[in-house]
Amino acid sequence: MTVMETTGTRTASCAAAWHADRRPDGQDNYTISEVAAFTGLTAHTLRWYERIGLMPHIDRSHTGQRRYSNRDLDWLDLVGKLRLTGMPVADMVRYAELVREGDHTYGERFALLKATREDVLARIAELQGTLAVLDRKIDFYADAERALALEGSR
Repeated sequence: MTVMETTGTRTASCAAAWHADRRPDGQDNYTISEVAAFTGLTAHTLRWYERIGLMPHIDRSHTGQRRYSNRDLDWLDLVGKLRLTGMPVADMVRYAELVREGDHTYGERFALLKATREDVLARIAELQGTLAVLDRKIDFYADAERALALEGSR
């Protein structure tokens, strides 16, 4: 369970949440505008991801237009999750490089993801402490409001 699930909080993110089930049935070839619509990322961001090495090589049509596959969409979903963890872009690029290098990089990938997980757990603990402070303040003001209402009714 996430902090957002326990608190009912919603946050805006750089990439809107999307799911594979929103893809057209049987399709495995998408334009940059379709990918932007699926992911909530801008075409500029998608091009930037490719330029910095965060995306694998994207196929091109005979006219030079980018053609994304379902595998590319799955990768973008992972990148979106990594962004939500607060992982620096440089670490995401390093992770992408390790994936492209092959199976012999499993140890490095493991270490990178494990460190990120520890950072996320620390942030969750910090947010839970912050939430506890907010809850105490809310309770204080609710009690104060009730006390004032009782005094006013006398």
